[in-house]
Amino acid sequence: ASSDDRPLLLLVSFDGFRYDYLDRSQERVQLPNLKYLIRNGVRAKWIHNSFITVTFPNHFTIATGMYEESHGIVANNMYDPVLEEGFHNHNTTDPKWWDVGGQPIWITNQRHPGGRSGVLNWPGMAVKFNNTQPFRHLQQYNGSMPYDERVDTMIKWFTDDKYAINLGVLYFEEPDETGHKYGPDSPEMDRTLNKVDRTVGYLIGQLKQAGLFERMNLIITSDHGMMEVSKDEVIELDRYLDPSIYLLVDTTPVAAIWPHDGDIEYIYTSLHKAHPHLKVYHKDDIPAQYHYRHNRRIMPVIAVADPGWTIVQNISTGWVPKGNHGYNNSYLPMNPIFVAHGPAFRTNLLSEPFNNVDIYPLMCHILGLDPHPNNGSLQNVQHILK
Repeated sequence: ASSDDRPLLLLVSFDGFRYDYLDRSQERVQLPNLKYLIRNGVRAKWIHNSFITVTFPNHFTIATGMYEESHGIVANNMYDPVLEEGFHNHNTTDPKWWDVGGQPIWITNQRHPGGRSGVLNWPGMAVKFNNTQPFRHLQQYNGSMPYDERVDTMIKWFTDDKYAINLGVLYFEEPDETGHKYGPDSPEMDRTLNKVDRTVGYLIGQLKQAGLFERMNLIITSDHGMMEVSKDEVIELDRYLDPSIYLLVDTTPVAAIWPHDGDIEYIYTSLHKAHPHLKVYHKDDIPAQYHYRHNRRIMPVIAVADPGWTIVQNISTGWVPKGNHGYNNSYLPMNPIFVAHGPAFRTNLLSEPFNNVDIYPLMCHILGLDPHPNNGSLQNVQHILK
Protein backbone atom coordinates (compact mmCIF):
# COMPACT_ATOMS: atom_id res chain seq x y z
CA ALA A 1 0.00 0.00 0.00
CA SER A 2 1.25 3.48 -0.73
CA SER A 3 1.51 5.71 2.30
CA ASP A 4 -1.65 7.52 1.16
CA ASP A 5 -4.03 4.62 1.54
CA ARG A 6 -2.51 2.70 4.39
CA PRO A 7 -4.73 2.52 7.48
CA LEU A 8 -4.04 5.04 10.23
CA LEU A 9 -4.75 4.46 13.90
CA LEU A 10 -4.58 6.72 16.93
CA LEU A 11 -5.05 5.08 20.35
CA VAL A 12 -5.79 7.54 23.16
CA SER A 13 -6.14 6.87 26.87
CA PHE A 14 -7.62 9.24 29.42
CA ASP A 15 -6.52 7.67 32.71
CA GLY A 16 -9.31 6.76 35.14
CA PHE A 17 -12.20 7.60 32.79
CA ARG A 18 -15.06 5.58 34.28
CA TYR A 19 -17.55 4.20 31.76
CA ASP A 20 -20.55 6.13 33.12
CA TYR A 21 -18.89 9.56 33.22
CA LEU A 22 -20.27 9.74 29.66
CA ASP A 23 -23.81 9.64 31.06
CA ARG A 24 -23.62 12.51 33.52
CA SER A 25 -26.46 15.01 33.22
CA GLN A 26 -26.13 17.97 30.84
CA GLU A 27 -26.28 20.31 33.84
CA ARG A 28 -23.07 18.77 35.14
CA VAL A 29 -21.04 18.04 32.02
CA GLN A 30 -21.55 18.64 28.32
CA LEU A 31 -18.99 16.44 26.50
CA PRO A 32 -20.11 17.54 23.00
CA ASN A 33 -16.97 16.21 21.32
CA LEU A 34 -17.05 12.72 22.79
CA LYS A 35 -20.77 12.58 22.00
CA TYR A 36 -20.06 13.63 18.39
CA LEU A 37 -17.64 10.69 18.06
CA ILE A 38 -20.18 8.32 19.64
CA ARG A 39 -22.99 9.42 17.29
CA ASN A 40 -20.75 8.88 14.30
CA GLY A 41 -18.91 5.87 15.67
CA VAL A 42 -18.98 3.17 18.32
CA ARG A 43 -19.38 3.19 22.06
CA ALA A 44 -19.07 0.12 24.26
CA LYS A 45 -21.32 0.12 27.34
CA TRP A 46 -18.08 -0.44 29.23
CA ILE A 47 -14.85 -2.41 28.99
CA HIS A 48 -13.97 -5.37 31.20
CA ASN A 49 -10.51 -4.36 32.29
CA SER A 50 -7.92 -6.58 33.95
CA PHE A 51 -7.25 -7.30 37.60
CA ILE A 52 -5.62 -5.47 39.34
CA THR A 53 -7.45 -2.43 38.03
CA VAL A 54 -4.52 0.01 38.11
CA THR A 55 -2.62 2.11 35.59
CA PHE A 56 0.58 0.40 34.50
CA PRO A 57 -0.79 -3.16 34.27
CA ASN A 58 -3.90 -2.12 32.33
CA HIS A 59 -2.10 0.20 29.94
CA PHE A 60 0.26 -2.64 29.14
CA THR A 61 -2.69 -5.03 28.76
CA ILE A 62 -4.32 -2.67 26.26
CA ALA A 63 -1.02 -2.38 24.37
CA THR A 64 -0.25 -6.14 24.29
CA GLY A 65 -3.62 -7.92 24.53
CA MET A 66 -2.25 -9.96 27.42
CA TYR A 67 -3.48 -10.44 30.95
CA GLU A 68 -1.19 -9.07 33.65
CA GLU A 69 0.11 -12.50 34.66
CA SER A 70 1.23 -13.04 31.06
CA HIS A 71 2.86 -9.69 30.26
CA GLY A 72 4.58 -9.34 33.64
CA ILE A 73 3.58 -5.82 34.68
CA VAL A 74 1.40 -7.06 37.53
CA ALA A 75 1.22 -3.86 39.62
CA ASN A 76 2.44 -0.27 39.72
CA ASN A 77 4.88 -1.42 42.41
CA MET A 78 6.46 -4.85 42.12
CA TYR A 79 9.15 -7.07 43.57
CA ASP A 80 10.84 -9.69 41.41
CA PRO A 81 12.29 -12.48 43.58
CA VAL A 82 14.61 -13.68 40.82
CA LEU A 83 16.00 -10.24 39.98
CA GLU A 84 15.80 -9.42 43.72
CA GLU A 85 14.74 -5.94 42.69
CA GLY A 86 11.76 -3.64 42.97
CA PHE A 87 9.85 -1.78 40.26
CA HIS A 88 8.10 1.52 40.95
CA ASN A 89 6.00 3.10 38.20
CA HIS A 90 8.05 5.51 36.18
CA ASN A 91 11.43 4.51 37.53
CA THR A 92 12.47 2.08 34.88
CA THR A 93 12.58 1.50 31.18
CA ASP A 94 14.74 -1.58 31.72
CA PRO A 95 13.53 -4.29 29.28
CA LYS A 96 14.00 -6.98 31.93
CA TRP A 97 10.74 -5.77 33.48
CA TRP A 98 8.80 -5.24 30.27
CA ASP A 99 10.13 -7.51 27.54
CA VAL A 100 9.07 -10.80 29.07
CA GLY A 101 6.41 -12.09 26.68
CA GLY A 102 4.13 -9.23 25.70
CA GLN A 103 4.66 -7.24 22.52
CA PRO A 104 3.06 -3.79 22.47
CA ILE A 105 1.18 -2.72 19.36
CA TRP A 106 3.79 -0.03 18.59
CA ILE A 107 6.43 -2.75 18.20
CA THR A 108 4.16 -5.16 16.29
CA ASN A 109 3.46 -2.29 13.88
CA GLN A 110 7.17 -1.74 13.23
CA ARG A 111 7.79 -5.41 12.53
CA HIS A 112 5.86 -4.89 9.31
CA PRO A 113 7.43 -3.11 6.31
CA GLY A 114 7.06 0.66 6.51
CA GLY A 115 5.35 0.61 9.90
CA ARG A 116 6.24 3.60 12.09
CA SER A 117 4.84 4.21 15.56
CA GLY A 118 4.75 7.32 17.73
CA VAL A 119 4.15 6.93 21.48
CA LEU A 120 3.62 9.87 23.84
CA ASN A 121 3.56 9.34 27.63
CA TRP A 122 2.04 5.84 27.45
CA PRO A 123 3.62 3.48 30.02
CA GLY A 124 6.50 1.59 28.41
CA MET A 125 6.98 4.07 25.55
CA ALA A 126 10.78 4.30 25.76
CA VAL A 127 11.41 0.62 26.52
CA LYS A 128 13.45 -1.43 24.04
CA PHE A 129 11.67 -4.61 22.95
CA ASN A 130 14.12 -6.91 21.25
CA ASN A 131 16.24 -3.77 20.90
CA THR A 132 13.50 -1.79 19.11
CA GLN A 133 11.83 1.43 20.28
CA PRO A 134 8.93 3.29 18.71
CA PHE A 135 10.15 5.50 15.85
CA ARG A 136 8.90 8.60 17.69
CA HIS A 137 8.66 8.80 21.48
CA LEU A 138 9.69 10.92 24.43
CA GLN A 139 12.82 9.82 26.30
CA GLN A 140 10.84 10.01 29.51
CA TYR A 141 7.35 10.65 30.79
CA ASN A 142 6.45 14.34 30.77
CA GLY A 143 3.33 14.95 32.85
CA SER A 144 3.73 18.73 32.63
CA MET A 145 3.37 18.88 28.84
CA PRO A 146 0.14 20.82 28.12
CA TYR A 147 -2.63 18.68 26.62
CA ASP A 148 -2.85 20.73 23.40
CA GLU A 149 0.89 20.38 22.90
CA ARG A 150 0.58 16.59 23.18
CA VAL A 151 -2.04 16.69 20.42
CA ASP A 152 0.13 19.01 18.27
CA THR A 153 3.11 16.69 18.65
CA MET A 154 1.05 13.68 17.59
CA ILE A 155 -0.33 15.53 14.52
CA LYS A 156 3.23 16.55 13.61
CA TRP A 157 4.30 12.90 13.75
CA PHE A 158 1.38 11.84 11.52
CA THR A 159 2.05 14.56 8.95
CA ASP A 160 5.85 14.39 8.70
CA ASP A 161 6.89 14.76 5.04
CA LYS A 162 9.38 11.93 5.06
CA TYR A 163 8.72 9.74 8.04
CA ALA A 164 5.01 9.94 8.86
CA ILE A 165 3.83 7.47 11.49
CA ASN A 166 0.83 5.23 10.78
CA LEU A 167 0.15 4.44 14.47
CA GLY A 168 -0.02 6.95 17.32
CA VAL A 169 -0.41 6.08 21.00
CA LEU A 170 -1.26 8.97 23.33
CA TYR A 171 -1.80 9.18 27.09
CA PHE A 172 -3.41 11.79 29.37
CA GLU A 173 -3.34 11.46 33.17
CA GLU A 174 -6.77 12.97 33.75
CA PRO A 175 -9.46 12.38 34.94
CA ASP A 176 -7.59 9.99 37.26
CA GLU A 177 -5.73 12.67 39.22
CA THR A 178 -8.91 14.61 39.94
CA GLY A 179 -10.67 11.37 40.91
CA HIS A 180 -8.07 10.59 43.58
CA LYS A 181 -7.88 14.11 44.88
CA TYR A 182 -11.55 15.13 44.95
CA GLY A 183 -13.52 11.93 44.31
CA PRO A 184 -15.48 10.86 41.23
CA ASP A 185 -18.70 12.64 42.20
CA SER A 186 -17.18 16.05 42.94
CA PRO A 187 -17.78 19.31 41.05
CA GLU A 188 -14.02 19.29 40.39
CA MET A 189 -14.51 16.05 38.47
CA ASP A 190 -17.24 17.62 36.33
CA ARG A 191 -14.84 20.47 35.46
CA THR A 192 -12.07 18.01 34.58
CA LEU A 193 -14.39 15.98 32.34
CA ASN A 194 -15.25 19.16 30.46
CA LYS A 195 -11.51 19.84 30.09
CA VAL A 196 -10.94 16.32 28.77
CA ASP A 197 -13.75 16.82 26.25
CA ARG A 198 -12.18 20.11 25.13
CA THR A 199 -8.96 18.19 24.46
CA VAL A 200 -10.94 15.69 22.36
CA GLY A 201 -12.45 18.65 20.48
CA TYR A 202 -9.01 20.12 19.89
CA LEU A 203 -7.80 16.74 18.60
CA ILE A 204 -10.75 16.45 16.18
CA GLY A 205 -10.15 20.02 14.96
CA GLN A 206 -6.43 19.45 14.38
CA LEU A 207 -7.06 16.15 12.58
CA LYS A 208 -9.58 17.91 10.31
CA GLN A 209 -7.17 20.76 9.65
CA ALA A 210 -4.46 18.26 8.69
CA GLY A 211 -6.91 16.47 6.39
CA LEU A 212 -6.64 13.31 8.48
CA PHE A 213 -9.96 13.09 10.30
CA GLU A 214 -11.78 11.04 7.65
CA ARG A 215 -8.87 8.62 7.33
CA MET A 216 -8.03 8.27 11.01
CA ASN A 217 -9.22 5.31 13.05
CA LEU A 218 -9.48 6.80 16.51
CA ILE A 219 -9.87 4.73 19.69
CA ILE A 220 -10.45 6.54 22.98
CA THR A 221 -10.33 4.32 26.03
CA SER A 222 -8.96 4.10 29.56
CA ASP A 223 -7.30 1.80 32.05
CA HIS A 224 -9.86 1.76 34.87
CA GLY A 225 -12.69 3.60 36.58
CA MET A 226 -12.85 5.23 40.01
CA MET A 227 -14.95 5.11 43.16
CA GLU A 228 -15.54 7.26 46.20
CA VAL A 229 -13.61 6.09 49.27
CA SER A 230 -14.01 7.14 52.87
CA LYS A 231 -11.54 7.98 55.62
CA ASP A 232 -13.70 5.82 57.89
CA GLU A 233 -13.20 2.64 55.89
CA VAL A 234 -9.57 1.84 56.50
CA ILE A 235 -7.85 -1.48 57.18
CA GLU A 236 -4.61 -1.11 59.13
CA LEU A 237 -2.24 -4.05 58.64
CA ASP A 238 -0.16 -3.18 61.73
CA ARG A 239 -3.09 -4.29 63.88
CA TYR A 240 -2.70 -7.85 62.63
CA LEU A 241 0.92 -8.23 61.54
CA ASP A 242 4.33 -7.21 62.80
CA PRO A 243 5.74 -5.06 59.97
CA SER A 244 9.26 -6.41 60.45
CA ILE A 245 8.36 -9.91 59.20
CA TYR A 246 7.30 -8.95 55.66
CA LEU A 247 7.83 -6.52 52.82
CA LEU A 248 4.71 -4.64 51.72
CA VAL A 249 5.38 -4.40 47.99
CA ASP A 250 2.11 -2.72 46.99
CA THR A 251 -0.44 -1.35 49.42
CA THR A 252 -3.98 -0.50 48.41
CA PRO A 253 -6.45 -1.77 47.49
CA VAL A 254 -4.47 -4.92 46.67
CA ALA A 255 -1.77 -5.48 49.27
CA ALA A 256 1.10 -7.56 47.89
CA ILE A 257 3.03 -9.27 50.68
CA TRP A 258 6.50 -10.79 50.50
CA PRO A 259 7.30 -12.68 53.75
CA HIS A 260 10.89 -12.04 54.85
CA ASP A 261 11.60 -15.43 56.37
CA GLY A 262 9.37 -17.38 54.01
CA ASP A 263 6.69 -17.89 56.67
CA ILE A 264 3.79 -17.56 54.28
CA GLU A 265 1.38 -19.63 56.37
CA TYR A 266 1.77 -17.46 59.47
CA ILE A 267 1.07 -14.30 57.48
CA TYR A 268 -1.87 -15.85 55.69
CA THR A 269 -3.42 -17.08 58.93
CA SER A 270 -2.89 -13.75 60.68
CA LEU A 271 -4.72 -11.88 57.94
CA HIS A 272 -7.18 -14.48 56.77
CA LYS A 273 -10.05 -13.58 59.10
CA ALA A 274 -8.58 -10.35 60.42
CA HIS A 275 -11.09 -7.96 58.85
CA PRO A 276 -14.55 -8.52 57.33
CA HIS A 277 -13.71 -6.27 54.36
CA LEU A 278 -10.40 -7.90 53.47
CA LYS A 279 -10.15 -10.98 51.25
CA VAL A 280 -6.84 -12.76 51.65
CA TYR A 281 -5.48 -15.26 49.13
CA HIS A 282 -2.62 -17.65 48.77
CA LYS A 283 -1.23 -16.95 45.34
CA ASP A 284 -2.49 -20.34 44.05
CA ASP A 285 -6.02 -19.62 45.29
CA ILE A 286 -6.52 -16.28 43.57
CA PRO A 287 -9.81 -16.72 41.65
CA ALA A 288 -9.22 -18.03 38.13
CA GLN A 289 -11.27 -15.29 36.48
CA TYR A 290 -8.67 -12.73 37.59
CA HIS A 291 -5.94 -14.35 35.43
CA TYR A 292 -3.62 -13.30 38.22
CA ARG A 293 -1.67 -16.32 39.43
CA HIS A 294 1.03 -17.41 37.06
CA ASN A 295 3.80 -14.91 37.50
CA ARG A 296 6.71 -14.80 39.91
CA ARG A 297 6.03 -11.09 40.50
CA ILE A 298 2.65 -11.88 42.03
CA MET A 299 3.40 -12.17 45.73
CA PRO A 300 2.76 -15.36 47.77
CA VAL A 301 0.01 -13.61 49.76
CA ILE A 302 -2.27 -10.93 48.38
CA ALA A 303 -5.00 -9.16 50.31
CA VAL A 304 -7.81 -7.43 48.41
CA ALA A 305 -9.90 -4.73 50.04
CA ASP A 306 -13.63 -4.62 49.38
CA PRO A 307 -14.73 -1.74 47.14
CA GLY A 308 -14.46 1.56 49.00
CA TRP A 309 -12.01 0.29 51.61
CA THR A 310 -8.39 1.39 51.87
CA ILE A 311 -5.44 -0.68 53.13
CA VAL A 312 -2.66 1.08 55.03
CA GLN A 313 0.26 -0.43 56.86
CA ASN A 314 0.07 2.20 59.57
CA ILE A 315 -2.71 4.71 60.04
CA SER A 316 -0.32 7.55 60.86
CA THR A 317 1.60 7.28 57.59
CA GLY A 318 -1.06 5.78 55.32
CA TRP A 319 -2.61 7.57 52.33
CA VAL A 320 -6.40 7.67 52.12
CA PRO A 321 -7.51 9.40 48.90
CA LYS A 322 -11.01 10.72 48.13
CA GLY A 323 -11.32 8.29 45.25
CA ASN A 324 -9.56 5.07 44.30
CA HIS A 325 -9.50 2.04 41.99
CA GLY A 326 -7.64 -1.27 41.83
CA TYR A 327 -10.57 -3.29 43.16
CA ASN A 328 -12.17 -6.41 41.71
CA ASN A 329 -12.70 -5.90 37.97
CA SER A 330 -16.22 -7.34 38.05
CA TYR A 331 -17.21 -4.32 40.15
CA LEU A 332 -18.71 -1.94 37.56
CA PRO A 333 -17.27 1.38 38.82
CA MET A 334 -13.82 -0.07 38.03
CA ASN A 335 -14.68 -0.38 34.34
CA PRO A 336 -13.60 2.25 31.77
CA ILE A 337 -14.85 3.77 28.51
CA PHE A 338 -14.39 2.71 24.93
CA VAL A 339 -15.23 5.05 22.05
CA ALA A 340 -14.11 4.53 18.45
CA HIS A 341 -14.52 6.49 15.25
CA GLY A 342 -13.17 6.16 11.72
CA PRO A 343 -13.38 4.28 8.42
CA ALA A 344 -12.95 0.86 10.05
CA PHE A 345 -15.81 1.33 12.53
CA ARG A 346 -19.57 1.17 12.32
CA THR A 347 -21.56 4.29 13.14
CA ASN A 348 -24.00 5.07 15.92
CA LEU A 349 -23.46 1.67 17.53
CA LEU A 350 -23.77 0.96 21.24
CA SER A 351 -21.90 -2.30 21.81
CA GLU A 352 -22.15 -4.81 24.61
CA PRO A 353 -19.03 -4.81 26.81
CA PHE A 354 -15.89 -6.66 25.71
CA ASN A 355 -12.47 -7.20 27.30
CA ASN A 356 -9.54 -4.84 27.20
CA VAL A 357 -7.37 -7.74 25.98
CA ASP A 358 -9.48 -7.66 22.78
CA ILE A 359 -8.27 -4.18 21.85
CA TYR A 360 -4.84 -5.43 20.69
CA PRO A 361 -6.17 -7.94 18.12
CA LEU A 362 -8.67 -5.25 17.03
CA MET A 363 -5.83 -2.79 16.40
CA CYS A 364 -3.77 -5.42 14.58
CA HIS A 365 -6.74 -6.15 12.33
CA ILE A 366 -7.27 -2.46 11.51
CA LEU A 367 -3.58 -1.98 10.71
CA GLY A 368 -3.30 -5.27 8.80
CA LEU A 369 -0.74 -6.76 11.20
CA ASP A 370 -0.08 -10.33 12.28
CA PRO A 371 -0.71 -10.25 16.02
CA HIS A 372 1.86 -11.44 18.52
CA PRO A 373 0.39 -14.21 20.75
CA ASN A 374 -2.19 -12.65 23.10
CA ASN A 375 -5.20 -13.40 25.31
CA GLY A 376 -7.71 -11.39 23.28
CA SER A 377 -10.05 -12.37 20.48
CA LEU A 378 -10.99 -10.50 17.33
CA GLN A 379 -14.27 -12.46 17.43
CA ASN A 380 -15.36 -10.44 20.48
CA VAL A 381 -15.05 -7.13 18.63
CA GLN A 382 -15.86 -8.09 15.03
CA HIS A 383 -19.35 -6.60 15.40
CA ILE A 384 -18.04 -3.04 15.88
CA LEU A 385 -16.20 -3.12 12.54
CA LYS A 386 -17.73 -2.08 9.21
